[in-house]
Amino acid sequence: MKKIPGFILKNGIEIPVAAFGTYKAADGKSAQVIRAAIEAGYRCFDTASFYGTETYLAEAIRESGIAREEFFITSKVWKTEMGYENTKQAFERTLKNLDTDYLDMYLIHWPLPEPGYRDWKALDLETWRAMEDLYAEGKIRAIGLSNFLPHHIENILANCRVEPVTDQLEYHPGYSQEAAVQYCQARRILVQAWSPIGRRRVLEEPLVRELAEKYGVSPAQICLKFAVQRGILPLPKSSSPERMRENMDLFSFEMEKEDIWRLATMPQQGWSGEHPDRERVKI
Repeated sequence: MKKIPGFILKNGIEIPVAAFGTYKAADGKSAQVIRAAIEAGYRCFDTASFYGTETYLAEAIRESGIAREEFFITSKVWKTEMGYENTKQAFERTLKNLDTDYLDMYLIHWPLPEPGYRDWKALDLETWRAMEDLYAEGKIRAIGLSNFLPHHIENILANCRVEPVTDQLEYHPGYSQEAAVQYCQARRILVQAWSPIGRRRVLEEPLVRELAEKYGVSPAQICLKFAVQRGILPLPKSSSPERMRENMDLFSFEMEKEDIWRLATMPQQGWSGEHPDRERVKI
């Protein structure tokens, strides 16, 4: 199989550009969707203890017959698992669920366990210290963050032994979080895009459809390429094998700079309603 291009993290580890998000990828209580993703060529998978997909990912990898070393697996410590000892215990559960003795990447899922939590700075640092120790022990190849905004990341950077190599953010045309992205990229923190295709409104946006027609690709591919061309790793998910393969085809076309800026300055739309410091907004 042709090697998928990758991003080099600041600790020298390579992560494939074509990654597959497993959130709600096992709603049928089986590994079928993840098996299909492996068959489509995906080797980079994003999971989390909260998703409930770790055991299904392990099952799909076992059944594939492909060596564990061929995969790049990311998981995350959930809001209720934060703190030094809790994180260590959560990590061991994740290893057991994934049937592996190491992770390629481990992230703090959210900076606050709940909106308004006063001692989040101390809690984040406790959690990070546990991850640094696991990293030093060789149990994790890279450690990072998810849904952290610049003021959350500053707390980590001011107190860490190992700097985070990545931050997962909601990112798509209509919600590109420019301040957070620029902050991360200035510090060589790779941004990974969750919900990179946005909601249906984004796929039906006239500009996205216009560009899809211009480049002869799908609206989803326009959204994913928008991330890749800005140095961001998208984490799409799909249950359709055809769309899985389509979502991997990000290198057969290149968008003009003007079109990238048009997408970056679209009016806000497709936001999930999630914000790390606030109650979720029902959209």
